[in-house]
Amino acid sequence: MNKRETNYGGQALVEGVMFAGKNSFVSAIRRKDNSIEYFEVEREESNIAKQLKKIPFVRGIVALVQASANGIKHLDFASDRYDVDPEDDEKMLEEKETSKLVMMLGIGVVGVLSFIVSKLIFTVTPAIVANFFTDLVPTKTGQVLLEGLFKLILLLGYIYIISLTPLIKRVFQYHGAEHKVINCYESNLPLTVENVQSQSRLHYRCGSSFMLFTVFVGIFVYMFVATDPLWWRIVNRIFLIPVVIGLSFEVLYVTNKLRNIPVLHVLGYPGLWLQLLTTKEPNDDQVEVALHSFKRVLENDDVKEAEAIVLEESNQVM
Repeated sequence: MNKRETNYGGQALVEGVMFAGKNSFVSAIRRKDNSIEYFEVEREESNIAKQLKKIPFVRGIVALVQASANGIKHLDFASDRYDVDPEDDEKMLEEKETSKLVMMLGIGVVGVLSFIVSKLIFTVTPAIVANFFTDLVPTKTGQVLLEGLFKLILLLGYIYIISLTPLIKRVFQYHGAEHKVINCYESNLPLTVENVQSQSRLHYRCGSSFMLFTVFVGIFVYMFVATDPLWWRIVNRIFLIPVVIGLSFEVLYVTNKLRNIPVLHVLGYPGLWLQLLTTKEPNDDQVEVALHSFKRVLENDDVKEAEAIVLEESNQVM
């Protein structure tokens, strides 16, 4: 069966999934009373952004900034409403207090700032730790490799620890549901819970793969700059963040293009292995939520599916 080419992607939320289409971003979440609620944002993009996203090595940075700004809006929606009884919605809105930071900068800007801060932490911390072992590993090559090792340990350790919490475990299940829906769609299969569940929870285009690629690409890039003294090492690591991001995005792009080519498809395996941590097998209810979101995205894009998901009449769709 021919694979359907698509650029659809998504993001796992608290008790829901967000999918990005050509015309909109749509989140669907499971409410406390078992109903499903949507949150839709029209896709608007400046001409400058559109042009920048056509430029290799630059498009990745633009895409990530946009994803961070948009994603935080959907995360905020889901976290605010998933555990609230719909009968209390009006009361919740009256009592909700928005932080001064969000009021001043906007939720989207907070998302971008959060992304930048996290990148700084995961980039600078391993460099500082590796520098403590200069006596044992004095060469630049050894220091760069050691820094990459510490970054990998930090990344895997962080993901593993947060995955132990019940809430994040469920988010990772919705992450798996998101991938399964995309795999089902790309395989040109009818969008049913049964067909979706038969798909892999791993996907070459996942952001988890991108995170891992930044570690390996960083090792390559840092080989071309000095590691001493420490202050200069930290400075060049910070200034090289856009370079590492841009290159990593292109690596992700290439591995996705090669995923159906024998032998070359193994280039994406490291990212898929990381997804064994960042995704979990979803249950049917979670897949249904993901399908609600994806179906609405397809409707907004005027994509006509011969066999779309059939909604249970008992479900209350808000």
